[in-house]
Amino acid sequence: MSTSRRKLLQYSLTAASMLAMGSEALAGPAKKSRVPVKKKLKILVLGGTGFLGPAFVNAAQARGHTLTLFNRGKTRPQLFPDVEKLQGDRDPQKGTGLKALEGRKWDAVLDNSGYYPRMVGASAQLLAPNVQHYVYISSISAYANNDVPWEDESGPTAKLADPTVETMGKNFENFGGLKRLCEEAVEKALPGRVANVRPGYIVGPDDPTDRFTWWPVRFDRGGEMLAPGSPEDPIQLIDVRDLAEWLVVVMENKLTGIYNATGPEKPWTMGGVLAACKEATGKDTKLAWVPSEFLIKNKEDGDGDIPIWAPPVGKYKGFHLRSVDKAMQSGLKFRPSSVTVKDTLAYFQSLPEERRNKMRAGLTPEKEKELIAAWAKEQASGGKPAAPATPATPEKKGQ
Repeated sequence: MSTSRRKLLQYSLTAASMLAMGSEALAGPAKKSRVPVKKKLKILVLGGTGFLGPAFVNAAQARGHTLTLFNRGKTRPQLFPDVEKLQGDRDPQKGTGLKALEGRKWDAVLDNSGYYPRMVGASAQLLAPNVQHYVYISSISAYANNDVPWEDESGPTAKLADPTVETMGKNFENFGGLKRLCEEAVEKALPGRVANVRPGYIVGPDDPTDRFTWWPVRFDRGGEMLAPGSPEDPIQLIDVRDLAEWLVVVMENKLTGIYNATGPEKPWTMGGVLAACKEATGKDTKLAWVPSEFLIKNKEDGDGDIPIWAPPVGKYKGFHLRSVDKAMQSGLKFRPSSVTVKDTLAYFQSLPEERRNKMRAGLTPEKEKELIAAWAKEQASGGKPAAPATPATPEKKGQ
C-alpha cells in the first residue's frame, strides 16, 4: 500500500480524536437489540469519544453492558455523562500514564486508540491479569500489499526496518507496520484472548474526515461532477454503526484471531455510490466519467485528492476487494449502503455552517473543473475514452 493511501486509512481511525467537533448524534440512546444477552459485560474502552468509540459505546449500552472510558479527557469530554471515565495517557511515561487502570477488572477491552507497540503493549500487559478478552482495532494497512483481489487474513503483512520507531513518518509510511506490531504486542500479552480487527474505510454519521461524506455533499451541490474511473470500479467501506455492533458481538462471543472488517456484503461500485447519492439528494447532477488511465496520468492514482476511490489496477487491484468472509461468518452484518449515504448527508447538513464550509477532503471545485476540462480537451483532440484496464470486480471464489 502506498504511503498516502496508508495516510488516508490511518486518518479514519485517528482523526476523530484530533478533529471531532460536530454532531453528537452517536452519543444518544440506542435502540436495544432483541437478541438476548447471555451475560452483561463490564467493558473498558481505551478512547471512546472520537468516531468509532461513541458508536461502540452506543451499541454496547443498547445490549445492556457497562462501560468505562479511559482517555485524556480532551476530545468531547461532555459525551456520555452516565458512563464512568478514567483519565490518563496511553504512554506510561507521560503524566499519570496508565495508573488509573491499575487493580481494576473488566470482562473485555476495546482498544481503538493504540498506534505504537510500546504503548499498546504496556496497556495489554497491565490489563492481562485482570481482563478476559482484548479487542484491538488495527487496519487493512497492516497488509504488505493490496494487489491480490479477495485476499483473506492470511495475506503477508507490513514490516518495518526499525520496529522501535515511534513516528508515523512524513507520509505515514510507518502506519501499517506499526499496526501489525501492535497486533503482535497484544497477542504476546494475552495469548489466545485477542481479536485483532482490521477495518478498511470507516464511514457514516459523525465521521470527521469527510472522505466519504464528500461524495453525497458534492452530488448535492449539483452541476457537472467528476466521476472517477468507471461505474464498475469496486468500493469497500463499512458504516461505523455496523462495525460497532459487530464488535459487541465479538466481545459477547469472545471471538479471537484476525478479522478483516470492511464491506458491504456484496461488492459495491463507484456507480453504485453515485446512484445512492442521487437517491439521497434527489438531484440530477451531471456525471463526467473520467477514465482511470487519464486520472493516473494526472496524479489522481489513488493517492491524490479523489477520496475513497482507487483505480482497480496494479498495486490497487485488490484494494477494494478484501475478503470479509470470516467476519461475516462470525456475525458481521451490513445495513443498506444507500442508508449510509442518506444518513451521512443528513449528519453533515446538521452541522454548523462554519463547519460545513470547511470540507476536509475531496477535490476543490477548481481542480475538479480543471480535470474535467482537460479530459474533454483530450477527447476533442482525437483522444479516445480508454477501456477499463482490468475487470473492476473479479468474480469472488465461491459466489
